[in-house]
Amino acid sequence: MRNIKLTIEYDGKEFNGWQKQPNKLNIQGNIEKVISDITKEDIEIIGSGRTDAGVHALGQVANFKTNSNIPIEKFAIAINSRLKKSIVIKKAEEVPERFHSRYNCKQKTYRYVINNSETGSAIYRNLEYNIKQPLNLEKMQEAAIYFEGEHDFSAFKASGTSSKSSVRTIYSAKVTKEGERIYIELTGNGFLYNMVRIISGTLVEVGLGKIKPEEITGIIESKNRQNAGKTLPPYGLYLVEVNYDE
Repeated sequence: MRNIKLTIEYDGKEFNGWQKQPNKLNIQGNIEKVISDITKEDIEIIGSGRTDAGVHALGQVANFKTNSNIPIEKFAIAINSRLKKSIVIKKAEEVPERFHSRYNCKQKTYRYVINNSETGSAIYRNLEYNIKQPLNLEKMQEAAIYFEGEHDFSAFKASGTSSKSSVRTIYSAKVTKEGERIYIELTGNGFLYNMVRIISGTLVEVGLGKIKPEEITGIIESKNRQNAGKTLPPYGLYLVEVNYDE
């Protein structure tokens, strides 16, 4: 039995998220069907985690077990030839049988993309969130640092979150700007439901002058969702990278 690890890029706008679900277009189900057709096996792929409807990925990771003898260097080519064009297998590699894309994950990096111009973009409208009012980059950068470290992020999770604990560690929180685009990038050991989009929304409030950078600590300590910013739309969010100790 072989264990195959996939690194996957996708444009999430037409999908109802990563997770397989009946009668709804999803990424996991699309990839499973293609691999099952190629290998003639009943394949189940395991993702590093779910992404919501409309969220994109530059480096989602998944793995599956197979008895197929297709050469590893041909796997990505074979899968991509049958996949929807909005999903691409960037890499396929054979890994030890014990490797599990979800349980072995050590950290993930997410990026939220904001177009901070008066007009926004016609071409990239489904790939970034347009905020017309000027954002104070320096204040956002100052506020981002308060998110680093281990905290109870209850104030930054959506209702309906199933996680038993709201404690997570953010190793790095950065806000950068290139041209008219602002990038919020968070690397952590795990993220709660909508956590990145709520943190990003809170940093936008800082950029608009509605929240002071030094108030972030109090918002975290309050554990109250009402004190944080709004949840930004999914289409500006990207799963950039998943890291493992291999």
